[in-house]
Amino acid sequence: MAEYEQRLLMLIDDEPAQSRLISALAAREGWRTVTAQDAETAIAMLGTRQGMQLSAIILDQWVPGDDACALISELKSRRPALPILMITASTSPLLAVEAMRAGASDYLVKPVAPERLMHALRSATTREAARDELAPLTEKMPSRPDFESMIGAAPNFRKALAVAAKAARGQHPVLIEGESGTGKEMLVRAMHAASSRAKMPLRLINISGIPANSIESVLFGHEKGAFPGAFERQVGALQHADGATLALDEVDCLPMSVQERLLESIRRGDVRPIGARHSFRVDVRLISSSNLPLADLAATGNFLPELAEALGHTKVTLPPLRERSGDIPALTRYFLARIGEQPGLRELGITDGALSLLAAYDWPENVRQLQAALFRASVFCDGDALTSADFPQLLAILGPGPSNVAGNPLQESAGVMLYTPDGNLRRLEDIEADVIRLAIGLYRGRMTEVARRLGIGRSTLYRKLADLGIDNAA
Repeated sequence: MAEYEQRLLMLIDDEPAQSRLISALAAREGWRTVTAQDAETAIAMLGTRQGMQLSAIILDQWVPGDDACALISELKSRRPALPILMITASTSPLLAVEAMRAGASDYLVKPVAPERLMHALRSATTREAARDELAPLTEKMPSRPDFESMIGAAPNFRKALAVAAKAARGQHPVLIEGESGTGKEMLVRAMHAASSRAKMPLRLINISGIPANSIESVLFGHEKGAFPGAFERQVGALQHADGATLALDEVDCLPMSVQERLLESIRRGDVRPIGARHSFRVDVRLISSSNLPLADLAATGNFLPELAEALGHTKVTLPPLRERSGDIPALTRYFLARIGEQPGLRELGITDGALSLLAAYDWPENVRQLQAALFRASVFCDGDALTSADFPQLLAILGPGPSNVAGNPLQESAGVMLYTPDGNLRRLEDIEADVIRLAIGLYRGRMTEVARRLGIGRSTLYRKLADLGIDNAA
């Protein structure tokens, strides 16, 4: 227990219910929590003997109000190495940028799933911090719900999108499988936007974020008095989604008893709330997603084979990023363009060296993790383009290999961009013009050398300069 005694958490929060919940969650992983109800108490506590034993701080933004970032700066100035996590109800990217620049280790948007909160706390305080600092920060940039935003040219990825686009126009259940962070929720939203039910609301339920004893009631609803604590009648998600689309995220986490009820509802086309004497007919389009293959779970007895078959009338499998690493440059430029649209940030370029570094990493948390790393790098970048030096966590993980050494002028040159910000290839003549400009600059305007290196004659080079409108002094 000696290790746990040193894990002391300060919670700056004036909501007793939330304080009790966070304290209980932290206690499960060996944390002891002390609470400060205002900024002044928190700052004073840092100077106490107990404050010197702190390993992390969780701050609710509403305690200091508009001065949350000022409080973070003050706390960091007194204890630079102390990780600070900020919880807020605001979805403003500008607040995320300001909090991170002030020194916040992470930024969590309410309501925060318990596993997300604990993951952020572990990431900020374990020895694997260099790797974990590349963890998801998905709250910062809302995704666009359309297929055009699904960037990638890898055959396995394009095949998955083609299947999803065709299935979107139908009414049958769809199952999307893939590792965490591969874009399953984004694909769900894109399918809904392309469906005949697009004008109806999309109701998304994250199964893993619901207590196991509440899942049945959340999905099917209950009558007043159906069980202890059922003080009012509650309409379930299936009935709420009548005529619309219901997305079940992490459907692999469904308890077996709820699986049986869901299978019955799918077969009968109705819903019977807990405690009800009769059922209600519903017309619901089900789109489910799972981090694990349901067929594998069914084979081990952890999922009903009949339900796996019913949910997977059409199955879409999203590949992990490591299986489509060739898409990293296009994804990177797309995300940088999106990040540049956020308040407080600007669009940045990226050097060849930085792209090589990104391509060398295996991205265990997939596209979501790549986006998070680019967001974090963009927040702190002072130049016009990201370089390898803007990804110190990756350099720490991968080491100084020949393709990812920061400061190599050839690797860190801006290079030639092959893709537009939306992930499509640029026009050939634009790429050719950039190659010629790059060669002229690299060989300092020595046109004979430029022509020789490009493998063309001087007359051809000058003709191309004229056709492309390039000044040979470029």
